[in-house]
This record gives sequence, C-alpha cells and structure tokens, in this order.
Amino acid sequence: MLKKIPSVLSPDLLKTLMEMGHGDELVLADGNYFVGGHARRVIRADGVGIPPLLDAILEFFPLDPYVENPVVLMAVPPGDPVKTPIWDEYRRLVEKHEPERAHIEHMERFAFYERARNAHTTVTTSEKALYANIILKKGVVIES
Repeated sequence: MLKKIPSVLSPDLLKTLMEMGHGDELVLADGNYFVGGHARRVIRADGVGIPPLLDAILEFFPLDPYVENPVVLMAVPPGDPVKTPIWDEYRRLVEKHEPERAHIEHMERFAFYERARNAHTTVTTSEKALYANIILKKGVVIES
C-alpha cells in the first residue's frame, strides 16, 4: 500500500495511466456503456462513480494542451429530455485541476462510440447518471 494514492485508482489503472503517452485517450464509461468488442483494453472500476474517479485521475493525468478540446462528452440526442447535471460536476473537476483545459466538446453518440473504440483504454464504472461517458486526451508533463 502507498500513501496519498486515492483508493479509487486500482494498481492496474495507475500502471495504465503511467504507460499512456501524449495523445492517447482514456474513456471513463458509465454503467450503461457496452464495452464488449468495442474497446482495445478494459479496466473495471466496479462500485465506483465517475466523478470521484475523474477527480483522482486528473490529480496525476495531464490533459493535452495542443488540442482545442481534450475532454469529450457524449451528447444527448436531439429530442431526448434527459437532464445531465453530472456534466456540471465534470466541468468543475476539470477547472479544479486544469482550468485552462476546461473546454469540453459534446460529440454525437455514434461518433463518440467510434472514437472510444480507438481509445487506449476504457474504464468501466458503476456510474448511474445517463450520458456520463467521458473521453480524456493525455497531454505532456511540463516541469517549470
């Protein structure tokens, strides 16, 4: 066991975050997301919601400063009346860790699935909120 490592970050996920390179993408998938055959690599985070996981990841994971939107959400289809308060939580967490990267893109559902299929890793969670799937593009660590 190590000190100061959030308990929602499993050893496998920490290893994966370390192995990912600049431009690699990480999908945090809600409990309704079907990953069977749609992901290169899957890490399970059973019993974990996305906000605490996102908060823990962003403590260590740099977002890509070379793209306009290093954070991508699955857009709600036109006509679907569902509310997405979790998006406000995501924006708050991104602003907390990297305020200059808080530009969040909303991508059409099937385009999101296609992009997620090519991601480095998909983390499946027990998140119950609808349209809670999120993609993070890894940046570089710049020491000052």
